[in-house]
Amino acid sequence: MPRDIHKLRNIGIIAHIDAGKTTLTERMLYYSGAIHRMGEVDEGTTETDFEAEEQERGITIYSACVTFRWRDVTVNLIDTPGHVDFTAEVERSLRVLDAGVVVFSAREGVEAQSETVWRQADKYRVPRIAFINKMDREGADFQATVEQIRSRLGAHPVVIQLPVGAGPAHAAEPFRAILDLIGMKLLTFTEEEVQVQEIPEELLPRAQQGRAAMLEQLYDFSDELMERALAEEPIPEELIHRVLRQATIQNLAVPVLCGSALKKMGVQPVLDAVARYLPSPADLPPVEGTDPKDPDKKLFRKASTEEPFCGLVFKVVVDLHGEMYWVRVYSGRLESGTRVLNPGKNKKELVSQLWHIQAKRRDQVQQVEAGDIVGVIGLRHSITGDTLCDPRHPILLESIQFPETVISMAIEPESTAERKKLAQRLELLRRQDPTFDAREDPESGQTIISGMGELHLEIIRNRLLRDFKLNVKVHKPRVSYRETIAQPVEVTGTCQRQLGGQNLWAQVRIRMEPSQGQEELLRVAPGAQDLPAPYLAAVIEELTQRSQGGGLYGFPLINVKVTILGGKVHETDSNETAFRIAAVDAFEKALQEAGTVLLEPIMKLEIHTPEECLGDFVSDLQQRRATIRKTEVRGDRVVIEAEAPLANLFGYSGAMRTLSQGRATYTMQPSHYGPAPEEVLQRFH
Repeated sequence: MPRDIHKLRNIGIIAHIDAGKTTLTERMLYYSGAIHRMGEVDEGTTETDFEAEEQERGITIYSACVTFRWRDVTVNLIDTPGHVDFTAEVERSLRVLDAGVVVFSAREGVEAQSETVWRQADKYRVPRIAFINKMDREGADFQATVEQIRSRLGAHPVVIQLPVGAGPAHAAEPFRAILDLIGMKLLTFTEEEVQVQEIPEELLPRAQQGRAAMLEQLYDFSDELMERALAEEPIPEELIHRVLRQATIQNLAVPVLCGSALKKMGVQPVLDAVARYLPSPADLPPVEGTDPKDPDKKLFRKASTEEPFCGLVFKVVVDLHGEMYWVRVYSGRLESGTRVLNPGKNKKELVSQLWHIQAKRRDQVQQVEAGDIVGVIGLRHSITGDTLCDPRHPILLESIQFPETVISMAIEPESTAERKKLAQRLELLRRQDPTFDAREDPESGQTIISGMGELHLEIIRNRLLRDFKLNVKVHKPRVSYRETIAQPVEVTGTCQRQLGGQNLWAQVRIRMEPSQGQEELLRVAPGAQDLPAPYLAAVIEELTQRSQGGGLYGFPLINVKVTILGGKVHETDSNETAFRIAAVDAFEKALQEAGTVLLEPIMKLEIHTPEECLGDFVSDLQQRRATIRKTEVRGDRVVIEAEAPLANLFGYSGAMRTLSQGRATYTMQPSHYGPAPEEVLQRFH
């Protein structure tokens, strides 16, 4: 029987670390009947955190995909990590998902990583609903969290549920029920089911006030709703659901629900909201791509089986048994045993097998359709971000951009016999994780691995030890410095020499200046257009190569703009080689005259600490050359927002535990590159 694409939801659960994403996912799977026993994060028994490393640490590291049915809707759900070191997992999931459930902790409110994932969802225009979790916790504040969603995230939250009990106004009363403002009912929860009751009289004024505020927001999106309100006619629930769905799909509103996933309260209404308000693939605009032969020509594919096949590889899972490629199918059908085109690499690929992924379990299928998320075995040339399509109808979809690595460490095998094996395993890990890099240092001969943070590299090392049975030694982490130039300069590079008995002569004039990184980094001024085309091409190639190389300290150059102003040609002694030599001379002279500035990665920190520890944290941060941007009291905690050089933050998690007796939490993410002070420069002289 053909599947109804309107009854499909591709969603991600996204949030800050420890907001309760995996617990919510586990409860959703249980209440939908996909699993028969609820696992617990603290016990390491959840369905989606099945890797040993995840179970030991109690955090999600790898996004996991599960499929289940709720009422008459099929849900493909991806549970994503909350830790900033694994932001690539969130980035690639959001790129291919149609919608998201964003989980916030009612106690901590909108945290640093909540902002990061929200911005990622904004980038891909992903419609979302918000679930304010942990309403049972001391210090939970529903209203304050809603306000932070509005003020810090620039969103338009529409509250469709109110908690009964919990929060500052109900300090003595525990969280016990939910007011449904659309159905105007009181929802209470047992272990297995939702009990729907009439709202008691003492809660009615609060429910009516909440409903009026909700409708006030929805009038902006529906004339029919507004007309009914003006005529004082009753407003049917179905109309509210319809208006809220349209506003959500168009990213004009974010329905807000509440509950406690741990206490099994509020989970079924979240599942109802997923089915009611979040889009199916057919509700979204056709996916946009370009013609591989003509990048200016836009092509579109609707989420329909009638269209030619196209899909995007968004993850490569590597283990000792081989590689599985996770593919989001945007249009058409894909059958096992068929050949597809990777238009970015202009290579044909064989789809040997297709698998539906159910966390760690896999079920083989013969065919998949538009809207599906599927595991493909057999590809050889494709990596994350690559398009796959029907060879007769090529289309190139937008790839996935990942942040640059900020931290490196040297790694070496215990014996030379294992060196080749290590290189092979690192290459496998690189294919799996686009924010991980491994290369050999030409000077020291050491293998350098780079990633997004200390935890990221620690987990890579543990995978080498545990999964690949490789004994490796690691050395102290190193910071990825960059260089830029101090001031604009104009110089003339020359070539006046003999090479193999031939006279060579050329002159190239360039301007080198700092840039903001948004503009074109190599330009040709009108005066340089007169140079013969082969000579100009040689100069452009040489300067491009040099711009991508290192500065005076040997670190990669960034934010440098070079303009070719002109040059001089000798009628007999000029050729491409001469102009290459003159271009290199000009580049090196410009670097010397402009002077380079060493840049160090600056991290953004957000620390949640008990108030009595605030002074200790502030003085510790000052010793780490941190700039404190602001401190803010949230409930019984103080939140410190600061920026500090990465070089001074190694081992910070241990120091933070000591300062707060284990009661503080923090997140750290790359912010920008800033000039390094003299004391850092001294190390490189």
